[in-house]
Amino acid sequence: MLGERNPLNIVLRLPLRDRASIDRFTTLRMMATDGILVPLSEITRIQESIVPKTIYHKNSHRVQYVTGEVVGVSPYKPIFQMQDATARMESLRNVRINWRGEGEWKITLDVFRDLGLAFVGALIGIYILLLIQTHSLTMPMIIMAAIPLTLIGVLPGFWLLNVLFAGSSGGFADPIFFTATGMIGIIALAGIVVRNSIILIDFTQRSIQEGHSIVEAIVLSGAVRFRPILLTASAAILGSWVIALDPIFSGLAWTFIFGIFSSTAFTLVVIPVIFWLLYHNKPAPGSEPVQMEESTHDS
Repeated sequence: MLGERNPLNIVLRLPLRDRASIDRFTTLRMMATDGILVPLSEITRIQESIVPKTIYHKNSHRVQYVTGEVVGVSPYKPIFQMQDATARMESLRNVRINWRGEGEWKITLDVFRDLGLAFVGALIGIYILLLIQTHSLTMPMIIMAAIPLTLIGVLPGFWLLNVLFAGSSGGFADPIFFTATGMIGIIALAGIVVRNSIILIDFTQRSIQEGHSIVEAIVLSGAVRFRPILLTASAAILGSWVIALDPIFSGLAWTFIFGIFSSTAFTLVVIPVIFWLLYHNKPAPGSEPVQMEESTHDS
C-alpha cells in the first residue's frame, strides 16, 4: 500500500455464506481483461482431497488445544465453569484434560503463584527482623497482625470500585480486576503497615517502663500517636492517588489506598486489644519497669 515502509499482506476472504457451498462458490464471476464477467466454474477445476491435519505434541504427548477469547470476565471464571461441566460428562471420564493450558490462564496462575511465594517470603523476613529487635516470639506476631487487616480494605474496595465505576466496552463488561500489580501492592503493604504497630507498641512499652499501668499505657499511646499515624497514612494515600490514573499500575495504587486506609483504622483498635489480651496479667517483653536501687551509707 502507498506509504507503507514494508510490504503489507492483504488477504481477501469471502463471507462464510459465500464460501460454505461449492455450488455457490462456482457461480462467482471474475472480470476478464476485456471487462467481461466470467463464471469461476469456467476457469477453475475444483477437486476434493484430504488435507493432512497438524498433530500437536507437548512433552512427548499428543495434545489437542482448545482456545477461546475471554472478554469482560477474569480468565479463571470460564475455566472453573468448564471444569464443573466436564466433570458431569460421562464421555470424558477417560480423557485427561490439562486445565493449566497455555496463554493468559497459565500466565495468571504462574504470576499469582510466584507473587504468593514472594509474599510468604516477605512475611518470614519481616518476622525474623522483628524477632531480632524484640527478642520475643509472640511480639512480632502482634505487630504483624496489621498485615491481614489490609485485606479487609483491599477486597471490599475492589468490589466497591466495580459497583461504582465499572462500565462496558464494545457491548462487553469492562470490570476493574485485582491484577498482578495489586498483588505486588499487598506485598509492599506488608512492610508498610507494620510501622503503625511498631509505633503503638513501642510507645506502650515505654509508658509501662515509666510506671503507667498497661491500660493507661495503651490509651496514652493511642492518644499521642494518633495524629502522626493519621498524617503518614494520609500522605501515602494521597501519593498513591496519582498512580491510580495509570491503566497498568492502577491496581497497585488502589491496593495501597484501600489497604492503608483499613489497616490504619483497624490497627488503632485491634493491635492494642491483642496486646492487652496477651500481657494484662504478665509483663510484656521490653516493658519491665526500671527499678532504681537505693544505696544507704552509714554515717
